[in-house]
Amino acid sequence: HPSQRAAFCSQRLHGPIVMRLSTTPLFLLRPLLQSHPIPLLHHHCLSALPANGGAAPHRRLSSTESSTAQPVIGQDSVEVLGQSFPRDDFTNVTPKILAKVGCNLHNQPHHPLWLIKERIKAHFYSSYIGRWGNPLFSVHDNLSPVVTVEQNFDSLLIPPDHPSRKRGDNYYLNRKMMLRAHTSAHQRELVRSGLDAFLLAGDVYRRDEIDASHYPVFHQIEGVRLFSNHELFSQVQNGEELSLFESGSRRTPQKQETHTLEAVKLLEFNLKQTLTRLITHLFGADVEVRWVDCYFPFTHPSFEMEVRFQGDWMEVLGCGVMEQELLNSAGVGNKLGWAFGLGLERLAMILYDIPDIRLFWSQDERFLRQFRVQDVHQAVHFQPLSKYPPLHNDISFWLPQNRESFTENDFYELVRSIGGDLVEKVSLVDEFTHPKTGRRSQCYRIIYRHMERTLTQQEVRLVHEQIESAAETELGVQGRY
Repeated sequence: HPSQRAAFCSQRLHGPIVMRLSTTPLFLLRPLLQSHPIPLLHHHCLSALPANGGAAPHRRLSSTESSTAQPVIGQDSVEVLGQSFPRDDFTNVTPKILAKVGCNLHNQPHHPLWLIKERIKAHFYSSYIGRWGNPLFSVHDNLSPVVTVEQNFDSLLIPPDHPSRKRGDNYYLNRKMMLRAHTSAHQRELVRSGLDAFLLAGDVYRRDEIDASHYPVFHQIEGVRLFSNHELFSQVQNGEELSLFESGSRRTPQKQETHTLEAVKLLEFNLKQTLTRLITHLFGADVEVRWVDCYFPFTHPSFEMEVRFQGDWMEVLGCGVMEQELLNSAGVGNKLGWAFGLGLERLAMILYDIPDIRLFWSQDERFLRQFRVQDVHQAVHFQPLSKYPPLHNDISFWLPQNRESFTENDFYELVRSIGGDLVEKVSLVDEFTHPKTGRRSQCYRIIYRHMERTLTQQEVRLVHEQIESAAETELGVQGRY
């Protein structure tokens, strides 16, 4: 929402809401050296693979692998992935969004998101080897996106009044269940299951604006690594004399209250070195990297990495030292850990120069065949598809008298639910307040463009009229058309 944008960092990465803080220098400490297709669920889906076999053998977590039932929104319940959830006043998920659940683009061989995931996975597999010669990091890429509100927010220490919880920003099945807004929703359960180092990839869902870089379903990959006292300090001279924790301290911009400064600085160095190596692996040895201090509820200190790409600095990931309270709740209070998260679409759009996020859902063979490579590390030089002409129509309306009942995201979601991927962008182009009545009017411009053919104005007009009608009946606005 516009009011939040001034206080929080850009969410271009589809990452958590963050707040800029002052930058602290990176201390150069000695580095720690280490580091079958299922049936289609919907015509929008392509094919999907089951979870990667590299995951360590721990208790089975719920996945998207077993269910092929199509989602249904009934009068009293919502059915998704073979489970039924009672509806209530918080239910706001739409059929178009539920149709994406189970598509798992990140698991479809030769899809660009799969390529990025596989390149990241291969880097961690080859660069970080465990004591017995096996990969140190396990991979989990098939966990169900249906999670509890507690998993999505409370387990990550996100306060009850935090703006990221808003109904207008998320897809709720009901007050207790939702489609995850980030893969971090599974962080605590994986740590609790005994994992010290893992990668987690999956589809996530957020109501958002409509343009070439935002889509309500996108994909993230995150990594977590935990360290015991011995693991962190074993390669530091007189490391046996150092400790992860101290008592009687206080929280500062550099560390949490229970952590020693030397432990945090060594952990920070390891984290930044790990991620710099990853980004160098993806972008090449010449890539320029810089770090920006920021704020996340579940890490402290926290950082964003930016890379210089085509002359501009661009955010690529967020990371930080995990909050000790989170580790305590997961039963590993004797360890310290770091975590990072990045958006797969964001990386793919930069690396392959893909201009529109809707293309990731395209079944256009001209798009898909460009990513069918023999080796995941093989360079892909994306050739843009012919761009069909856009058509734009404006819609103006008076807002409801109770202005709090209307949000921009509600309108964006209504447009998406009717126009789907025909809609390329929606922007607020004019606002007007009546001088006598005080009523407020807004005018939005909707740009329509098909990814695979030329649209006619007659086709667009039919869709646009449905949006006009639905805006009045569902959002309580009064049309000025």
